[in-house]
Amino acid sequence: MPGSKPRSSLAAGAAGALLALAVGVALAFLAIPLVALFTEVSLTQVPDLLGDPAVRDAIAVTARTNAIANVLIVAFGTPTAWVLATRRFRGRSLVVTLTELPLVLPPAVAGIALLAAFGSGGLLGPGVADAGIVLPFTEWAVVLAIVFVASPFYLRQAIAAFESVDPGLVDTARTLGAGPARRFVRIVLPLAAGGLVAGWVLAFARGIGEFGATIIFAGNVRGVTQTMTLAIYGQLDTSFDVAIALSILMVVLSAGILLAYKLLVSWRRSISSSTSRFAPSPSTSA
Repeated sequence: MPGSKPRSSLAAGAAGALLALAVGVALAFLAIPLVALFTEVSLTQVPDLLGDPAVRDAIAVTARTNAIANVLIVAFGTPTAWVLATRRFRGRSLVVTLTELPLVLPPAVAGIALLAAFGSGGLLGPGVADAGIVLPFTEWAVVLAIVFVASPFYLRQAIAAFESVDPGLVDTARTLGAGPARRFVRIVLPLAAGGLVAGWVLAFARGIGEFGATIIFAGNVRGVTQTMTLAIYGQLDTSFDVAIALSILMVVLSAGILLAYKLLVSWRRSISSSTSRFAPSPSTSA
């Protein structure tokens, strides 16, 4: 019909305008708070504000606790992910769900759970205290809080990375006489390295931004348990400009971590496509 084409053009134009409006509103909503953050104080003042002793203490605590936590996450998470990726056993789904549960737990619940486990009246608290170890409201409490909330990010990526390794390559190495440890180090780890690093980046990002579980289980003691996120909370009442400067630092750090993760994912895809492109087909290798 003669009038159908103009009507369809009008409908398409209206739909395009609505889509543009939705995208504009979404991007503006996400961008305006960040722009406001960077314009709240002069960027030339940020280095001086970050030189505040409380900020330096918070950065030092954050660096120490996250370094220890990430070593523990990788050291224990890598073999755990390998087992879950390569073994099929009764209750495996339950175990995988358990490793992912901290992802969806409210941070306050995670902190209460850690207190219920390791506090003086908790499940393991008396035994830990008898061994002369005090965990709550110490720097080790910060480490445990980070490990608890951040390790699922590494485990999920590591399991997926190990599952993507071609078992035929591992079987070939076994037939050539390579032992389990040699196969894991020489074959599995290099092939899964991209996914493992991507998982570690996500875990590191989650650990840097941890707040809820830490403040409940470790407290907010300057120089002992006060991390950067807790310092932002503490500075709101004392020096808003310092809180802004720390927030800017956290935004820059988070953006760098996110960019690194995206570059890693892009690198993994390019490596995967290159490998599949040059892999011999069955007819060629026959």
